[in-house]
Amino acid sequence: MSAPAPSSLAIVDAEPLPRQDEVLTPAALAFVAELHRRFTPRRDELLARRGERRAEIARTSTLDFLPETAAIRADDSWKVAPAPAALNDRRVEITGPTDRKMTINALNSGARVWLADFEDASAPTWENVVLGQLNLMDAYNRSIDFTDPRSGKSYALKPADELATVVTRPRGWHLDERHLQLDGTPVPGALVDFGLYFFHNAQRLIDLGKGPYFYLPKTESHLEARLWNDIFVFAQDELGIPQGTVRATVLIETITAAYEMEEILYELRDHASGLNAGRWDYLFSIVKNFRDGGAKFVLPDRNAVTMTAPFMRAYTELLVRTCHKRGAHAIGGMAAFIPSRRDAEVNKVAFEKVKADKDREANDGFDGSWVAHPDLVPIAMASFDAVLGEKPNQKERLREDVSVAAGDLIAIDTLHAKPTYEGLRNAVAVGIRYIEAWLRGMGAVAIFNLMEDAATAEISRSQIWQWINADVVFENGEHATADLARKVAAEELAAIRAEIGDEAFAAGQWQEAHDLLLQVSLDQDYADFLTLPAYERLR
Repeated sequence: MSAPAPSSLAIVDAEPLPRQDEVLTPAALAFVAELHRRFTPRRDELLARRGERRAEIARTSTLDFLPETAAIRADDSWKVAPAPAALNDRRVEITGPTDRKMTINALNSGARVWLADFEDASAPTWENVVLGQLNLMDAYNRSIDFTDPRSGKSYALKPADELATVVTRPRGWHLDERHLQLDGTPVPGALVDFGLYFFHNAQRLIDLGKGPYFYLPKTESHLEARLWNDIFVFAQDELGIPQGTVRATVLIETITAAYEMEEILYELRDHASGLNAGRWDYLFSIVKNFRDGGAKFVLPDRNAVTMTAPFMRAYTELLVRTCHKRGAHAIGGMAAFIPSRRDAEVNKVAFEKVKADKDREANDGFDGSWVAHPDLVPIAMASFDAVLGEKPNQKERLREDVSVAAGDLIAIDTLHAKPTYEGLRNAVAVGIRYIEAWLRGMGAVAIFNLMEDAATAEISRSQIWQWINADVVFENGEHATADLARKVAAEELAAIRAEIGDEAFAAGQWQEAHDLLLQVSLDQDYADFLTLPAYERLR
């Protein structure tokens, strides 16, 4: 008697989308189902391990490099695979969601790489998940165009040799995709995003002289990197793609991953491309993990934590040294400024800050960096051109002058800045405005001339939570309390209503955003990720 055929993925609670059958083909869904069967149990184990590690940090208020992997760190003989030609020069990368207009603009931006984002810059509506895949397929076929219905302006791709190389970012391990289920169990969003993209585009990208390249978000340990590596091996074998074709850049945006950079590269060494310094999520991770560690772990206003802070210098310099020791690219952080069309002075000041930031990264040894807007590409490009010249990268700069002790990465109390009342007000204002847009399906949102994504909302609500639970006293003498946060949030909601008018306010999801921000900022049980309760409200 033959074994029963494996059950197939079911599309649940989703209205049909235009052209979805081109993405959700039976073969593509069968591939995603097989990824789910093989790898979701390990995903679940690793999520449980995160909780155990967090409990250990709560008990000890410290972290260290892993003794059990010391031999990997001490072995100077291993390197990651050489970079493919399409990823050898990454001096400027632009980030953004995969909507149709952004796809064209990012590819045309002049940046060397586009991070095509299904994660923090994309609210995971079913429409964004499926049509984002379709937009990338159309881009590779050169069948993509877009006409803005409001302005009438048309957008089309430049010649192929002028387009950015795409590096796709799937969702983090913690997020499920409720619209795709196997036997009633939702598939991890990471496997949906990776699986659909790889299935449809791996061979197509090879034919274009590139390949399936990925950014891996929210990684917390080398064991999570090992899981990704096993997924890459399986996927390449399953579709007949040569082993080592996949390349992955890992975001070091959690404090635990900062202690395992070499091990993460080692696990992915046949598929590794580099590491990236993700600023806001990194700060969020510090607050999350050390939230009950006392006053020495209290962060000041997020804008007061610059990349020159000693613990941030330790993190970024260790990242450059680690990458170059192992032959990988070191990619710097985000320039999130959005130029103002009305205020030249705002632009002048911001451009000077962006230039100083990118000059510092290039001089520290980074091989490239991120920007959020096409107008920033030339500024970042000039900073890296000045250091690299005609060289594609500076991996020969080994930064052997860098020495980082375990305690340096969590020396938060080396900062002299303190939380301020204005910092609380800004965290509330940005949090409400971002969450409201996210609930309407927008993941990348311009707020106060900065491009904000989900990491912004995470650091905002985490700081509110931390300041209240640490009984911070602001410079005006007020204590950080739940009542104060509620008062500030009510004032912000009233200010938004006055700013946009009653009709626009009623048409938005402002009250729900306000309520959700207070829920995740004030609940004694700290939610691991804001996007988990937010996803339950996303339609």
